[in-house]
Amino acid sequence: MNEINILWADDEIDLLKPHILFLEEKGYRVFTATSGDDALEYLEYQPIDIVFLDENMPGLTGLETLTKIKETFSSLPVVMITKSEEEHIMEDAIGSKISDYLIKPVNPKQILLSVKKNLDTRRLVREKTSSEYQQEFRQLSMRINDRLDADEWTEVYRKLVYWELELDKSKGSGMGDILSMQKEEANNSFCRFYEDNYLDWINGRSEVAPIMSHTLFPKRILPQVKDGEDPLVVICIDNMRYDQWKTIEPIISNYYRSESEELYYSILPTATSFSRNALFSGLLPTEIESRYGKQWFTDDNDFTEEQVLLEGMVKLYGKSVKSEFIHVSNIEEGKKLADTLYNHLHNDLLVISYNFVDMMTHAKTDMEVIKELADDESAYRSVSRSWFDHSPLLEIIQKLAEKKVRVNLTTDHGSIRVSDPSKVIGDRNTNTNLRYKQGKNLDYQKRDVFVVDDPREAHLPAPNMNTEYIFSKGDKYFIYPNNYNHFVQFYKDTFQHGGISLEEVLIPFVTLSPKNIL
Repeated sequence: MNEINILWADDEIDLLKPHILFLEEKGYRVFTATSGDDALEYLEYQPIDIVFLDENMPGLTGLETLTKIKETFSSLPVVMITKSEEEHIMEDAIGSKISDYLIKPVNPKQILLSVKKNLDTRRLVREKTSSEYQQEFRQLSMRINDRLDADEWTEVYRKLVYWELELDKSKGSGMGDILSMQKEEANNSFCRFYEDNYLDWINGRSEVAPIMSHTLFPKRILPQVKDGEDPLVVICIDNMRYDQWKTIEPIISNYYRSESEELYYSILPTATSFSRNALFSGLLPTEIESRYGKQWFTDDNDFTEEQVLLEGMVKLYGKSVKSEFIHVSNIEEGKKLADTLYNHLHNDLLVISYNFVDMMTHAKTDMEVIKELADDESAYRSVSRSWFDHSPLLEIIQKLAEKKVRVNLTTDHGSIRVSDPSKVIGDRNTNTNLRYKQGKNLDYQKRDVFVVDDPREAHLPAPNMNTEYIFSKGDKYFIYPNNYNHFVQFYKDTFQHGGISLEEVLIPFVTLSPKNIL
């Protein structure tokens, strides 16, 4: 253990000699002061890692000394020790950002625990997390190679994300690479499972089909909506992965309680013009095409009249309720909605499609600054949380909570960080998405893709008689032979969607109830 310097300031320091000897026997170096002024003088020339500060000293009080310490050494941990249990003293100390608060008489083990809690927490958490993940690693590996059903796959993915977030907190554990390999193994098995079952699910040939894009509203959301009752607000954050939801959940928990959280399955392609339109219409792509036309299914689709799909779905399922769809595509639109939100709460069903994560994902491909900010999974989550914490969407959620409005929060699909290029050849009419291709006479690596040679079997539009679809699996991404090496490097480690992976397919649906906010 590196030598740790402790400063203990107490006007009765001689009475604390046994405590000081106990700490020194544990390998700590303890400096003592008998007043606030002496403590501040020590800090000017002696590096200190943690301060124990008596609240009731002559001259500068403990609280006054604490204020002066924080003015110069804002990140230095300070533990307040006091004989008094008066609430206002505790509140003043806590408000001044103390690291711990102990009531006299203290025993040596209390002091040792406080030192470890404030200086050794990261190491102890890292070691504990690594140990616990190692214990579960074997069990997870066995589960991944079992014949899992749809619900069991969601549980495996939840556990993988849980450990990813836990290892995130304990940086430097050395287990991150092992978890990445286990996620890759899980994705390989999941892709085989999805490929084996997908067409049966969407064609009604399976009695155990999970909730999917086109069945989420009819089976989970519309049953909650009733004419004349309190409004239900559905917030769809475009392209939000499950791990991103878990990252922003603590912020939302200040205002809302999660009544239920489930993972549902996105249809293919896991792309906005397919999965999101299926979500808001309650229909599969060919059914949307039949009712509304072909304009909904292009990579660069900017068709924003989802209100048409929403109203059609409400009528299709026999609901006589008032609904409204609002699409937010930039910060100005978000601010405008936050300002006018109450004007929209006369609806029985208000659906807000909020486009930030999707824009960030595409921007990571195009903008160097985003590549720098979100160059790995952990950073991607961090940027998502930072955005949400300062976004108009958080203000919208706060206002909904104040009005005690029920909220469902979900997304249309996720994304995966791609790292393994796969060559593909197509004609000039082939779409540009890196995770799925639609076209004629496609040439590709068969082991890398799920092939749908009859689009109608997958309920996908077929512009031509010989159209086929291919979906990349795991972390693969499609690259044309022309200028191959350049584009391999350009797109490597970007976040893409459209194919098959746990991250793209298994996405959150959360039912939120407002907390009582003072």
